Amino acid sequence: MDLRLEKQFDFLREIDKEKLIGRQTYLADASRKENDAEHAWHMAIMAYLLREYSNREIDIAKTMMMLLIHDIVEIDAGDTYAYDEQAHLDKREREEKAADRIFGLLPEDQQKELRDLWEEFEAWETPEAKFAHTMDNVQPVMLNDASNGKAWVEHGVHISQILKRNARTAEGSEALWEHAYSNLIEPHIGKGHIMEDRDNS
Repeated sequence: MDLRLEKQFDFLREIDKEKLIGRQTYLADASRKENDAEHAWHMAIMAYLLREYSNREIDIAKTMMMLLIHDIVEIDAGDTYAYDEQAHLDKREREEKAADRIFGLLPEDQQKELRDLWEEFEAWETPEAKFAHTMDNVQPVMLNDASNGKAWVEHGVHISQILKRNARTAEGSEALWEHAYSNLIEPHIGKGHIMEDRDNS
């Protein structure tokens, strides 16, 4: 087999492991928790359908690819739960090491292409990266709402934690963040699924 093609298939086989990486967010029907591959697929479609709400014009193909690969590093690094402050301390280090190994399976040109795309997402500076982060934050909120706040209740999540997590969500889409907060988050405070602000001092 051609060496280039062999490397490409090595990478494709390796990323199949993303289907095994569990997340803390439940499916809409609350029957089980989603995995990383399902999360990526869902966000890519969301980005395509909701691109009209981006604050700035975006390259949708680039944004979708960014979403499809951004969690590949979790094959090695594991999923870091949004509200696990301790796990976030070494998150970047774990994910950098994973990116080196996993993207390193590809031919050099594609290794650079996908690694650069991953780094762009992490940097949160371009319109595409900002909109991708909006998807990454709004998708679990949507599922938490659909599953009657199951994961929020399970983890005892406070509204202050959600607001901190979403401090930059509006940078990609003010309209989607406003909709998410008013319709998908706020009602769950009244229902007791999200706990009131706590004193973090």
